[in-house]
Parts: sequence; structure tokens; C-alpha cells
Amino acid sequence: MKHLQKGTFYGQTNETIILDGITLTDTVYTHSKVDWHYHENAYFTFILEGNVVEGNKKEVYNCSPGSLLFHNWQEPHYNIKPDGFTRGFHLEIEKNWFETLSLSDDNLQGSINILKPEIKFLMYKVFRAAKIEGPAVDFSTQTLLIEILSKLDIHNNSLLYKNPKWVTIIDEILHDQIGDTITLDYLSQIVGIHPVHLSRDFSKYFHCTLSEYRRKLKVEKALSLLSLQKQSLTEIAYECGFSDQSHFTRCFKEVNGLNPSAHLKLLLMK
Repeated sequence: MKHLQKGTFYGQTNETIILDGITLTDTVYTHSKVDWHYHENAYFTFILEGNVVEGNKKEVYNCSPGSLLFHNWQEPHYNIKPDGFTRGFHLEIEKNWFETLSLSDDNLQGSINILKPEIKFLMYKVFRAAKIEGPAVDFSTQTLLIEILSKLDIHNNSLLYKNPKWVTIIDEILHDQIGDTITLDYLSQIVGIHPVHLSRDFSKYFHCTLSEYRRKLKVEKALSLLSLQKQSLTEIAYECGFSDQSHFTRCFKEVNGLNPSAHLKLLLMK
């Protein structure tokens, strides 16, 4: 089985930034299929553009723009790239990075498909910082990675204790109906929970209010649509459930830190 060293990924490398214990790699996927392999270091893969299928010993992930995966070191996996342009941003972590900061990596086992929008937004910030700051991105990356791992640790620990069934149902509805009008009464009727109880307990499991979570999901979808470069900002705004482009731009900047046009400009930087 092929063993890939630090900073090495199948495809065409646009840019590699080597930091203290961390390597950032911007890669265009050029292989239609990559057989089973593993990497020397643990790493995150963030799909910026296009699609890729990635499989490991337990699951197969159909990745589109905005998909975020984590692979532990020496975790075997394979890739299949459909026709079209696909680009990924990788954040690779050496073992000594954890040791230097006295951080535990006990919860980072196997391969993980990360769905939490707040973790994805942090990875967008890492990508943005890399494009703006270049090799001087070390401090930004270190602090953002610590925050990512902290939120991932909270998420993994919560999986050890079974959430109520309504939490999963609500999350699926909110993901499936991002552009639709959804009310608290509608959700409470589906899961059979009083609206006051649902509103009060929502933040306990999602770490934000219902309205905040919905905004995050809308912006997350907008980020994926922007990468396709097939729709106008107005079309994206309406598809994601915003009332108009002005509302979309305001929420996008509030959640992601910059407006849609500025994000698209950074995405086009190779």
C-alpha cells in the first residue's frame, strides 16, 4: 500500500506552506482513481471545488464543495474523482505538534466526515488566512486549528452520550429544507415536543439558537454554490432562503467574516 510523506497528495499542487508542525497544501485532483493508500500524518481535507468519492474501511463519502474530512495517520482510504475540476485544501498535522502543545489526540481516531457548520467555517478561515498571509500564516493557523480541534472534541464527546432522538430528526430537517420557511411550531409538531421546550433545549445540543443555526446552514450552502460559479449572487440568495441579496450579503459576512464577492475572489486565487 502506498505511503505518502508530508505535504504529498495525488494531483497537481498549487501551493504548499510548511509551518511549525503543520503543512497546508492546495491541490487540484487530477487522478480519476487513486487506489488504497495512507498518509504519514493526520490531516483534514476540505473540498473547495468539484466532487470526489472517498472510501475507507467503514464508510464511503460523496464529497462536494464544503465537505470536510479528517483522516488519522496511517488510515487507509481511496479516492474516485468524477469528471470535472476538483480542488482540495489540506491541513496536515505532525505528531510532535500535539506533544509540543500538550494536546491529546485520543478522540481523533479513524476517518471522520465532519458535518458541523461551525467547524467548516473555521476551516474556511484557515484557507482564507493562507491565501492572504502566505507563509506568515503560522499564528493564525495555530490558533484556528486549536479551536477546530476543541470543537471537534466537544462533538466527539457528545457522541459518547446518546442525544435524544429529536436532535437528529431536527438536524436532518434543517439540512434538507435549508431554503424553505420553517417555524418553531412546525418543528415541534414533527418531533412531538412543546415549542418552549424545543427552543430552550436547542442550544444545549447545537451550541447556538435555532435561528443562528439556520443562518449558518444557509451560509454553508451558499459557500458551496459560490464555488460552482454557475449562479448570480441573487439566485444563490433566493435558493438559500434569504429574502434578497442585501440580506444574503449581510448574513454571509456576519457568519463567514467577509462578503460573497470577496470570498469568490479568494477562491479564484491559485
